[in-house]
Amino acid sequence: MNHPSRLCLGLASLLCAGAAAPTGETEPSAQQIIPIRHHEAGLAVSAEGLTLADCYRLALAQSEAVAIRNEMLNATEGQFLQALSTALPSVDYQIAEKRQDGSGASAFSLKRIPEQKFALSQPLFSGFKEFAAMAGSRAQRRQRAHETARAEHLLLIDVANAFHLLLQQQGDIRALDATRKALEDRLGELHRREELGRSRQSEVASAEARLRRVEADLESARSSEMTARQLMEFLTGQSPLGLLNDDQPDPLALPAEGEYLAKAHARPDVKSAEEAWNVARKAVWVAQAGFWPTVSLDANYYTKRAGVSEDITWDATLDVSIPIFHGGNNLGATKTARSEARQAKLTFELTKRQAELEIRSAYATLQGSIARYLALVRALDAAEENYRLQVEDYGRNLVNNLDVLQALQDVQDARRDVIAAQHTAKRDHWKLRVATGETL
Repeated sequence: MNHPSRLCLGLASLLCAGAAAPTGETEPSAQQIIPIRHHEAGLAVSAEGLTLADCYRLALAQSEAVAIRNEMLNATEGQFLQALSTALPSVDYQIAEKRQDGSGASAFSLKRIPEQKFALSQPLFSGFKEFAAMAGSRAQRRQRAHETARAEHLLLIDVANAFHLLLQQQGDIRALDATRKALEDRLGELHRREELGRSRQSEVASAEARLRRVEADLESARSSEMTARQLMEFLTGQSPLGLLNDDQPDPLALPAEGEYLAKAHARPDVKSAEEAWNVARKAVWVAQAGFWPTVSLDANYYTKRAGVSEDITWDATLDVSIPIFHGGNNLGATKTARSEARQAKLTFELTKRQAELEIRSAYATLQGSIARYLALVRALDAAEENYRLQVEDYGRNLVNNLDVLQALQDVQDARRDVIAAQHTAKRDHWKLRVATGETL
């Protein structure tokens, strides 16, 4: 019996910790689970190469989607400054020259009236619209930051899927290559037995047919591996990609589902929807400010004047405007803003419920993936043992060559299924992590 592998131990502990507990069935311990032979199943990876974290960092630098989100975040800083400017004074230096049909005989009939001045305008009160707009801009900046984080999390899923898909295809190639070598050895033995008259020609032909079929499957796997490699190169911007190194530790325990659900409210997309609701509420304040009076102070300091005002160097005006009737514009704007705020609240609540559903689905999927992987590990061990026994019985002339070839086919199928199940479980593990708002 083989010694337990790290992956088998990790996933066995993971399943026993809670993945299959609700079924009421007793799962075998890690020592009872017969692992895969890594050198045979194609699970070994190089000790050097790009890790998942490396690929993710490269993808972050390469992704246009994340770059766009970052630019949108930068744009909100400019929007905040624009909102802040409405509460600050504005100062301009103005130069004007008036020409008129005057005689020029007195200060009242000048032909040319130049004027240069510093103009100051300070809003004093406008229904707190400026402060609501600034608060809304800050909330929008937080919203964009959460959207950027969510885009990065979704990119992690893409990278993890491509990363493990490529490793799966590489493992599949190694598994098929091992089967090809076993069939070649088998075919060589049959040729020797045929020369001795102990095997029929049909047995040789049957083994050769199986060998050619595996060679065809090997070419198909190489094509799939190339497609997966191109996807990784597209995501990371690295061409050629080089070796991959799966250095992520296997999960040792799967906590209760409730612990994952408790993290739903902290997901970036949920926080983004909440901030969008805050932005919409501030927009209501801005709209309601249209019903309030506005007060502003305008002042001028003249550096050059002509005519009767030549000796007046400054003036100031306090302007108070009380809205009476604007044709329903303010009322309509307020109703629209309130409706949009209610929509934003409903969107936030929907996003939160969808996050919880996604976590539940990812949790159940990971449970199923781990259970399937463990079952396939046991099936592979049984298939390998059956193949060994069939070979021994064939040497004693107790079974025919067809039985041996079928046993070898069963080993190949089980081995490839285990490789696929292993990487499927790892992909589902990252989906669950991202579903809870976690990342590398």
